[in-house]
Amino acid sequence: MQTYNNNQVLERIPEGKEDYSAKCVNGTFVGVENEGVVSFKGIPFAKAPIGNLRWKEPCCTSPDNGIYEAYYNAKSPIQTLADSERASFYEQGEDCLYLNIWTSSGYQGQKRPVMVFIHGGNYGWGGTADPLYDGHNFVKAHPEVVLVVITYRIGILGFMDFSAVPGGESYSKSGNLGLLDQVCALKYLQDNIESFGGDKSNVTIWGESAGAGSVSLLPLIPEAKGLFHRIIAESGSIALTSGKEQCLILTDKLLKESGAKTMDDLLALSENQIKKINEKLNDDNNFPERDGIVIPEDVYGSYKDGIDPNIDILIGTNADELRYWISELGSEGLFKYQCRVIPKSHMNFMTPVEKDNLTAILKEEAEAIGDKSWAVSEVYNDIYFRLPAIKMAEAHSANGGNVYMYFWEKPSDIPNMGACHAVELAYVLNNLEDTIYTGNPADPLIASKVQEMWVNFAKTGNPSAGDLEWKGYDASSRNTMVIGDEIYQRQEELTKRDEALFPLLKYYLTSNTYFIFYNVPIIRKIGILTGFVAVELGSSVRKLFGGKE
Repeated sequence: MQTYNNNQVLERIPEGKEDYSAKCVNGTFVGVENEGVVSFKGIPFAKAPIGNLRWKEPCCTSPDNGIYEAYYNAKSPIQTLADSERASFYEQGEDCLYLNIWTSSGYQGQKRPVMVFIHGGNYGWGGTADPLYDGHNFVKAHPEVVLVVITYRIGILGFMDFSAVPGGESYSKSGNLGLLDQVCALKYLQDNIESFGGDKSNVTIWGESAGAGSVSLLPLIPEAKGLFHRIIAESGSIALTSGKEQCLILTDKLLKESGAKTMDDLLALSENQIKKINEKLNDDNNFPERDGIVIPEDVYGSYKDGIDPNIDILIGTNADELRYWISELGSEGLFKYQCRVIPKSHMNFMTPVEKDNLTAILKEEAEAIGDKSWAVSEVYNDIYFRLPAIKMAEAHSANGGNVYMYFWEKPSDIPNMGACHAVELAYVLNNLEDTIYTGNPADPLIASKVQEMWVNFAKTGNPSAGDLEWKGYDASSRNTMVIGDEIYQRQEELTKRDEALFPLLKYYLTSNTYFIFYNVPIIRKIGILTGFVAVELGSSVRKLFGGKE
């Protein structure tokens, strides 16, 4: 029988499956019911971006009267293997623009709030096949909402600037194809989500890390206007963007690695060639490009000028974001070594005055903490995550938008990881037994309360839950919900250190290791690092100085 990206093409809806099917513009899809939750996996929301559509803007799917299984995940986007990105071990391919939907039984004719989750992965990893993003448990606990998880092009296929390549003038938006894929998915949902019991007039886009960066940038894209109404951004913001100069470095590397001279040469590369090239370049993947075409060159200024004030925002960060990279690097020792390198690398792009200020701040922090490495970690938690979130929140609230801020303090049970990047995912997605970041199963009471707040926000725009009132955030009150062993609200105060660090945000956060470690020795896999011997332990230390958001 013919297959359709891991799912079979059917002649008719199987007997007894009528209540678990959904008619869409591009076909009728048949799902799977389990414990009152119906899942639909591998639904295409765009034409396959292959052949002449490689590095082109996504194209809408064509009308189709066919009937298809929606039982299995579609392919993951092309990426290198990484222990922390389990979708990377699933089948990969260029044909990756698919989404998954979970809705509770009896969805026909309903109008339920829609929550669209966009995965993280440093814009170079991730996919819907990651078990952490499975929506069954979430919808089982919250049958009043529809959960959608989408994928998008990443790495060299999703974020490449071809403006300097002969023939590249026809690829003016190629630096942000992954974001445009997300816009295409949201347009698809506007046309089809009612078939799954969703309310297209109540859509919340929700992401973590690069996914949070995505949902923060989508309000700046004109084509996305009206496609969503609320944003949940976990540990990511508009800071996760790249400038043109940074992006062109990767373009040059792609040309050298492939031997291509023109766009026609690049289009002639086979998928297998793309995979092999990506293995060598994935450490230097770009973030979305501040190209002045899809997203503005000054994203902070655009938020200050004002996005749609009718968009509600829930945003927050974790107390120990950077400690995620302890596991990425393979040991606390290697992490601390990287912390010694980070300031030098960041200072390569700062003015002398700001370099001096950062040096003084780091020295003061080290004296207070007693460990320079942890001091650096604390400061860069703020530069990379907390302070950009505050800037976004301040700007949107000042323009009349509703904003809610949280600060995650509940730690991982993995030694030294603290409240690291991504530790909250098992809690918010109700996959409590997925311990990749938590170490032990997530606390069900905390998870239940957090999910209640997230779902209430999606339903009404207000995350208050029961007797726990969540007050809005603005520059005067700075109301912040603290999520730890206890959940409570406090009023944050900016410190002198915060004020001194804010000017550094204009340098953004790059994922390109050339920029990060310019003039800093990079020794990968097995090497001697100033007295440290880095022994490769499987793929967990595959990227000693790369790391993923």
